[in-house]
Amino acid sequence: MRLRWWNRNYVGTHFGGSLYSMCDPFFMLILLERLGPEFIVWDKAASIRFRRPGKGTVSARFHISDERVAEIRQEVLEEGVVEPTFRTEVLNQEGKVVAEVEKLLYVRLKKVRSKTVRQQESRRERSSDG
Repeated sequence: MRLRWWNRNYVGTHFGGSLYSMCDPFFMLILLERLGPEFIVWDKAASIRFRRPGKGTVSARFHISDERVAEIRQEVLEEGVVEPTFRTEVLNQEGKVVAEVEKLLYVRLKKVRSKTVRQQESRRERSSDG
């Protein structure tokens, strides 16, 4: 993210909220896509620790390994709900850490209603309409 007038704070460095915003959705989106549609993934908590002023262009990388996705999937199947934590660093152009971001996610299987329950609900709706 480049330093612009709209993300610059009073002292001329990256606004902390912009640094956090550039990191906010990615671990949730990555995990949701990797686990598939039968899972629910929500952001539960987050923190950001500022290490040095952000000047110029800053960047962050987001990665969840195949092994970690498999672990989370297995934990959800065994325990029902899992709250994994992920971390990334916001780096300046020289590769120095500007901020550290930690995200806590909430992961579980979607509750699937059986075909019989859906049919019963549909019948009830039709009978109440007439």
